[in-house]
Amino acid sequence: MENKFLPINKQDMIDRGWNECDFIIVTGDAYVDHHSFGTAIISRVLESAGYKIGIIAQPNWKTTDDFMKLGRPRLGFLVNGGNMDSMVNHYSVSKKHRDKDMYSPGGKMGYRPDRATIVYCNKIREAYKNIPIVIGGIEASLRRFGHYDYWSDKVRKSMLIDSGADLLVYGMSEKQIVEVANALNDGFDPKYIRHINGTCYTVDSLDEIYESYVEIPSYKEICDDKVKYCKAFKVQYDEQDPFRGRAIVQRHGDKYLVQNKPETPLARKELDLVYNLPYQKTYHPVYQKDGGIPAIEEVKFSIVSSRGCFGSCSFCAITFHQGRAVQSRSQNSIIEEAEYITTLPDFKGYIHDVGGPTANFRAPACKKQVTEGLGACKKKQCLHPEPCKSLNVDHSEYLQLLRKLRKLPNIKKVFVRSGLRYDYIMADKDNKFLRELIEHHVSGQLKVAPEHIAEEVLEHMQKPAGNTYDKFRQKFFDINKQLGKEQYLIPYLMSSHPGSTLNSAIELAEYLRDTNYQPEQVQDFYPTPGTLSTTMFYTGLDPLTMNPVYVPKSKHEKAMQRALLQYKAYRNYDLVHAALEEAGREDLIGLSHRCLIKPRDLKSYTNRASSGKKKNNNNNNSQRGNDSKGNYSKDKKGNDGNDGNSKNDRGSSKPRNNKNAKPIKKKRR
Repeated sequence: MENKFLPINKQDMIDRGWNECDFIIVTGDAYVDHHSFGTAIISRVLESAGYKIGIIAQPNWKTTDDFMKLGRPRLGFLVNGGNMDSMVNHYSVSKKHRDKDMYSPGGKMGYRPDRATIVYCNKIREAYKNIPIVIGGIEASLRRFGHYDYWSDKVRKSMLIDSGADLLVYGMSEKQIVEVANALNDGFDPKYIRHINGTCYTVDSLDEIYESYVEIPSYKEICDDKVKYCKAFKVQYDEQDPFRGRAIVQRHGDKYLVQNKPETPLARKELDLVYNLPYQKTYHPVYQKDGGIPAIEEVKFSIVSSRGCFGSCSFCAITFHQGRAVQSRSQNSIIEEAEYITTLPDFKGYIHDVGGPTANFRAPACKKQVTEGLGACKKKQCLHPEPCKSLNVDHSEYLQLLRKLRKLPNIKKVFVRSGLRYDYIMADKDNKFLRELIEHHVSGQLKVAPEHIAEEVLEHMQKPAGNTYDKFRQKFFDINKQLGKEQYLIPYLMSSHPGSTLNSAIELAEYLRDTNYQPEQVQDFYPTPGTLSTTMFYTGLDPLTMNPVYVPKSKHEKAMQRALLQYKAYRNYDLVHAALEEAGREDLIGLSHRCLIKPRDLKSYTNRASSGKKKNNNNNNSQRGNDSKGNYSKDKKGNDGNDGNSKNDRGSSKPRNNKNAKPIKKKRR
């Protein structure tokens, strides 16, 4: 049969000679048959296992009509909220409704509900009373236990409980979804499918659990006691390993949620098979009239080379979803995909990215994680607070891959745009990778994520502190100079992370001043489900140590911390002024080169300086800038010379006056 999209309507089923589907996947995203989309992977994996799969993408959830358009599936429904948690998809960190949905036709909002997985399951139950339902995807995966929900500001139950589904598969799920499908095909009642790793199920009594397990505080306990919430999270965090992890049980009322230990990561051959399945590599033609699906543009000419991350940043959910054991595709598999990309009619000669969660991780951190089957260390991290002595630091295989790709016919450039761990690069004694990266694989800007500069914040982020980033910056610019290139470093920075005080934000602002860099976009910390940082945000405690953590929560303080990262922007003057006054740092308000902002008016500033007394300025003059009177005023066009973007989501643009910036020499706390 000619390769084509999977059925989305009855006519598609008729064309294939099907009377029914074995499984129907209901998803919050539009149907894009590309391996960067979870629905595409799961559907093609099940198809390769011999099952007939139909797709219901973004159904109208206000009636049951769309949920019934493919008929009743023989074995069950598989439900996911899409490539993003539906609440993150809908709302910014300030809880304002977003304007665009990149996973919907034409980028328009309104094609999916809030908490899509739960809503879809309810509608399926309304349409088909006793049909098996299995939920998965990142929305269900990260909400598999009782969890703090930022949008409602309360602790919610496991999504398995709230959705009324029969099973929850978590993680990337290729192995376990086939096992679940086989069990259903063999006639198992879904409530008795309890043996599969990487799944969650419910029981009425602990006597029904036959494997060894650890019980964590109940849903009621974590709602009532933040210390118990932390203890519950700590166990989840510690047991998130496929080799040494144990089953975890959490009581929810009269039921018990049981999480089996994680599924083992795919071997390289298995990963190659997944990515070599017959994807159409684009969105379904039905969306062409609406302008297509914008999200495909980010990945159409990019290649996923790996998954998993041993970086373990506190604010990132990758550890909880993909795990710490890095898996990568073979060079041959990646090269074959690159050769296919060159045949696309709109290919211009540029591979946009070859990477994953962390592009320069291509293998497990050390041999014992997978090869020896001991898993990741329970009580220490691979890179924090410094690279582990057992860490295998080696870029040679990734460098070899990039060299092969850039030599392929019809390829002009191969870029690396996904995340790079600069501390891992700095731990490499061989500079070949960084030099060739800069020479051949940077598109004028290299994005890295120091996130902050204050050590007390970096400690809670589990990011490298000290002068690691400074040394990397210097090396980056030195190599560019040697190569005769003018390229820029774009640091991702985050405000208001747990542990960040106003003084921490001011320290970062001073660092930006000293390095002569002003970010055009910054990111407020976003408390999403399943992360260590979200637990700190909710409880005010570090669950790994149970020590108190300062958490900036008020809108005003968060606004001040954010403004300090863009202190030159006219719109931020009042917030920066308020922050400096509140922190007792009026020494940074003045006319010297080390000041962040100018005084409100020069006369009162001069009087204060001469008297040595603290200024009590009641001047409400809104003109700010460096005019002839010393006032901080707008220019004639109403601009202040800074066009900083205040969007909530990260982005990048050409930084100003950064190419010759040198690392500061002062010793930080």
